[in-house]
Amino acid sequence: MSTENEGTEVPADPTAPSAPATPPVPATPPAAPAPQQAGAPASEAPTRIQPPVQPPTPPAPPAQAPSAAPAPDPVTAAQAPAPAQAPEPAAAAAGAGGWPPAPPVVPSWGEPVPALPAAPRKRSGGLVAAVLVAALVAGGIGGGIGYWAAQREDRGTESTTVASGEAPASFKREPGTVAAVAAKALPSVVTIQAKSGGTQGEGGTGTGFVYDQEGHIVTNNHVVASAAEGGTLSATFSDGRTYDAEVVGRAEGYDVAVIKLKEAPKGLKPLPLGNSDKVAVGDSTIAIGAPFGLSNTVTTGIISAKNRPVASGDGGGSNSYMSALQTDASINPGNSGGPLLDAAGAVIGINSAIQSTGGGYGQSQAGSIGLGFAIPVNQAKTVAEQLIKTGKPVYPVIGATVNMNDKGEGARIAEQGAGGTEAVTPSGPAAKAGLRAGDVITAFGDHPIDSGPSLISEIWTHKPGDSVKITYERDGRTATTTVVLGERTGDS
Repeated sequence: MSTENEGTEVPADPTAPSAPATPPVPATPPAAPAPQQAGAPASEAPTRIQPPVQPPTPPAPPAQAPSAAPAPDPVTAAQAPAPAQAPEPAAAAAGAGGWPPAPPVVPSWGEPVPALPAAPRKRSGGLVAAVLVAALVAGGIGGGIGYWAAQREDRGTESTTVASGEAPASFKREPGTVAAVAAKALPSVVTIQAKSGGTQGEGGTGTGFVYDQEGHIVTNNHVVASAAEGGTLSATFSDGRTYDAEVVGRAEGYDVAVIKLKEAPKGLKPLPLGNSDKVAVGDSTIAIGAPFGLSNTVTTGIISAKNRPVASGDGGGSNSYMSALQTDASINPGNSGGPLLDAAGAVIGINSAIQSTGGGYGQSQAGSIGLGFAIPVNQAKTVAEQLIKTGKPVYPVIGATVNMNDKGEGARIAEQGAGGTEAVTPSGPAAKAGLRAGDVITAFGDHPIDSGPSLISEIWTHKPGDSVKITYERDGRTATTTVVLGERTGDS
């Protein structure tokens, strides 16, 4: 067993054989140290005493490598000088001051372990250089450290791998989240392609949603108007299935239409209908549609306002009037006819129009500015049921012609009706309620009226036969009356 002396004088071994006259000298010593006097401690490098020879069988090599001579680093070994045989005490030192006899001749089966003077300092510099070189080669700090760590593993039997965490096998969205609502609603929303029967083949893209299991689809009138007379319609579901469709009925004034799939598949899931009368400003909204032809697009927002009187183009040169739900969910051309959902996934409206920067309403503008309008679903449901049963819409009316251009003071009953007829229909609802030409209607029920379109929008939220209180002005005086709404069938 070898003994390593760290600066402590070692007594002579009387049984050891005589040492050679002159010990070997290192090949390239860093500096010639001054001879040490007897008893002086070794301050620069430890002195290693070789074990005595035990004939006839050579002893096993030292079981433990000296700590002063670690295994050479593959990187720094190329920079360090090649070690020679371990230096032995000089001849002059052997005879001076009782220096102990030299160790016996090294047996053929072993070599003295070289001592590297000042190894820690020299190796430190080598390590810094090696790390810097590795970093440059690997292209980064992380690469440099990985390269150095690999070189430090002398045995090559161990490795460390850093791997990214694995994603969960499944990720479920909680009920009520936008993702969950959209995932449930999308299979019941279709993209509608309408094409006219003319030579030009004009048409467009819109949206609709499944109304019942028989294959009825509710949408806007202006989405299907171009294909209503001899054109073609198709509806494509979110899974890519496409079906031919036909118009069942449409209402220009309400801007509502119903189409039906010609070969409706089994298992259709109608979207649940909510109650638009219960909607409050600030409620969350989710709009689904195909803006600019991008099918299955989902956007979110809130209810910004209620009872907005909106007139939107229906594609046939007429205007439709609605007391609309206003939302800031992004709605663009192509969203028309698509569902506006509440946070629970129930339909509360049909997306129909947007406000443009030019001041007009409709679906022909450049894009959303955060002002979208939807037909309340309570009204749309009544119209859809009428269209499915009869193919024609039924409108509630008051039997009076109002000025559609004035705005700000109410809805003024015109002096004369269309084509020179009377402005107030004789024996009609308005006449029975005592209204006259020139009267200005300022409130309809609990809703203030500031124009002709706003009056019609409010009238069409009711049904024929409803009794409604009307506030009006005549000759500077305010009065009230009650009108029982009549009806008109079909668009004219």
